[in-house]
Formats: sequence, structure tokens, C-alpha cells
Amino acid sequence: MERQNINDLMVFLVIAKERSFTKAAAKFGVSQSALSHTIRQLEERLGVRLLTRTTRSVSPTEAGERMIASIGPLFDEIGTAIDGLNTLREKPAGTIRLTAGDYQIQHYIWPKLRSFLHEYPDIRLELDVNYGLQDIVRDRYDAGVRFGEQIAKDMISLRIGPDVRFAVVAAESYFASRDIPKHPKELTQHRCINLRLPTHGGLYAWEFEENGREIKVRVDGQLVFNTIYNVLEAALDGFGFAYVPEDIARPYLETGRLHRFLEDYSPYWEGFHLYYPSRRQSSPAFSLLVSALRHST
Repeated sequence: MERQNINDLMVFLVIAKERSFTKAAAKFGVSQSALSHTIRQLEERLGVRLLTRTTRSVSPTEAGERMIASIGPLFDEIGTAIDGLNTLREKPAGTIRLTAGDYQIQHYIWPKLRSFLHEYPDIRLELDVNYGLQDIVRDRYDAGVRFGEQIAKDMISLRIGPDVRFAVVAAESYFASRDIPKHPKELTQHRCINLRLPTHGGLYAWEFEENGREIKVRVDGQLVFNTIYNVLEAALDGFGFAYVPEDIARPYLETGRLHRFLEDYSPYWEGFHLYYPSRRQSSPAFSLLVSALRHST
């Protein structure tokens, strides 16, 4: 294959990933018109349209999706092989892309990687905050973070934190003049702060357990957010009950700004795990990062 074709395919992959000519042009340090010309020439040579362009967005066509699926992993393998050459360097180097929720990043990833990144200044880390269940192979991430039970069996995974428990909390300004719920189902009679999860396209159903049996409660209220920290802030401001991880609520429970309810119904869930494709050839930089994130019991 001609070198020009290889370069143009790389341009296509970056534009398809970024869904934007503007962002891709910034990465390559060239003009948008230059990238547009490159893609136009590539499409003419291949005889198919790879990208659908509108004034607001860019997305792959069916042919483009097939191209991404076939050549994306090959370019990833080339990148991994190049990263592997860093074993010949005095210090490991390379770029690692992770996707996780902001809660996982703040409580399980960043605290462990502060000193790690100082120790290995040639390792670059890109953290994508995302609540969706990303297809890390399709979206070309090196790894992602999920609850252990959510990870596909063809992935390698390792625990990065202890078991997780959520808490139903509210500020006194909300519940002072209302009946206290004695059972999870009574939450439907209250104002609750909802969380929308992009993967399912709907509101998160609060999960409880009674005598070993799962209970899911769909709550209602004035507010819906797509990040857990906004839910917590709204609870602190008295807008209703919230269902949040224990550790982000704990400081406010200890000071009395929040109060906890229905604790006996809150189960423990298997902790968060880092996961990545089983066929991935680990670069020295990635192997070091995995070791740094591993949970020690």
C-alpha cells in the first residue's frame, strides 16, 4: 500500500473518532480545509463515501464503520508495537487512553496515579469521563472501568477498589416536615433526584435488596442530572432524596449536612474493575499503569 494511503487512512480514523474536522485539524496541526481535501481524495480513490458531513456533525457511513472495524485494530497494534520500543528507553513512554465515570476517576484512579505520573513523566494519560458502557475496542481506548459484573468474558479485568455500597441521603431541610421512608418503595412518594445513564437512555432505577431479593425503585422528582456529583449537590441543597456512593456522601454525613436512610436495604456490589481486550499486547507503560491501579486487599 502506498504511504499516502496509510497517511490518509490515519486522518480518516482520527476524524471518525473525534466526530469533528475541527478537533482533528487541531491534533494534526493543519487546516480543516486540508483535512477535507485529504478525505475527499481518499473517498475518490476508494470509490465510496466514508463520512457523512453536516454543518454540525461528522459521522461514519456504513462503509466508514466497516473501515474503522477492519483497520482500526491494525493501527492500534502498530501503535502498541511502537510503544513496545520504549523498553529500549531509560524510562517507559507512550500514551494511554482510559474511559471511566468521574466518580471512579476521582476516588480510584487519580489518587493512585498522582505519584505514578510524577515518576514516569514520559507516559501521557488521557482520561475520558463517560457514564456509558463504552465499547473500548471500537472507540480505541486502551482500557475502561466498570463494575466487575458488567465486564464481558472476553476481557481481562482486575479489581481497582473495594466493594461499593450506595446510600440514600437527604438534607434536613427536605425531610424535616415529611414522613421518613421505612421501605424503598415509599421513595415513590417523595421528591428524588434522578440520574440519567446514556447507555440505557433512561433514568437509573435505584437498586436495593430485601432478604436476598433485588428491589428496583423508579423514583421521580424535579431534577435529573447525568453526573453523580450534581446529584449530591442537589441533595445538599434540599431538593430531595439522592442515591449516591457512600464514600462521596460520608463527609457530609459526618458533619450532619446529610442524613442517611434505608441503610439495611443497601447491598454491597462487586467493586470497580479495570478491563481491556485479552488480545491487547501490553506496552511497558500500560503494564506499569495496571500495576499502579491494582487494588490491594
